[in-house]
Amino acid sequence: MTFCIGIKVREGIVALADTRIVRGSEQSNKQKLAEFQHHGHSLFTMTSGLRSVRDKTLIYLDESLRNDPHPVDRLYQLVNRFGDQLRRVKAEDGAALQSTNHRFNSHAIIGGRLIDDAAPQLFYVYPEGNWIEATIDAPYFVIGRTYYGKPILDRLLNYDTPLRAAIGLAFLAFDATRTSVTDVDYPIDVAVLSNQAAYPIFRRFSEFEMSATTSWWSDVLRDALNQMPLDWTNDLAGNESQVNNNQ
Repeated sequence: MTFCIGIKVREGIVALADTRIVRGSEQSNKQKLAEFQHHGHSLFTMTSGLRSVRDKTLIYLDESLRNDPHPVDRLYQLVNRFGDQLRRVKAEDGAALQSTNHRFNSHAIIGGRLIDDAAPQLFYVYPEGNWIEATIDAPYFVIGRTYYGKPILDRLLNYDTPLRAAIGLAFLAFDATRTSVTDVDYPIDVAVLSNQAAYPIFRRFSEFEMSATTSWWSDVLRDALNQMPLDWTNDLAGNESQVNNNQ
């Protein structure tokens, strides 16, 4: 499985992806957050599903863009091209994959900014090739393991969240997912594109590099539990005097 998250806030966009690949009893690490170049601009793509579908779609997309004399100048136009090539791959390989019980289930998150985009953009592409855009009231997308990180995002993330805090929330959503499953794990790849930047910054972080943050988060949660108002549990949990009176 996989965990990939894209966030768009007022100050820019954030992408984070794990690298764990599980095949039966075998585990390995592969990059899922990929940089994509187009006419001097750097974009990122993240996908869930079969890696072969992702690789073939990106090769076809690159070929399509190289053979077109007219450059794509808005990110949504590039996303349209990606959807076209995803449908092409499905037409070519869908039946063969289905015959071996493999689902054509490639979901993608694409982010970046091309020359005529006023600000960084973020899109979610479905296996059918259609897409939706991140908006003020829906500022994030998660693909792969989608359930475990949603509570903290839905509670704390909004469009006005500072970019630095959005990076932190993306990591905490990953951490919650990694804690609960075995097929999502380090190292993680992160990309950040602020409104003021021309290109995304890409970084990879190991478990060791993030250990101070995860230890701090565990301590914060433990302290919060100890300070939680629990008077309403008195009749449920009982206390020592009540136990003694009943003996």
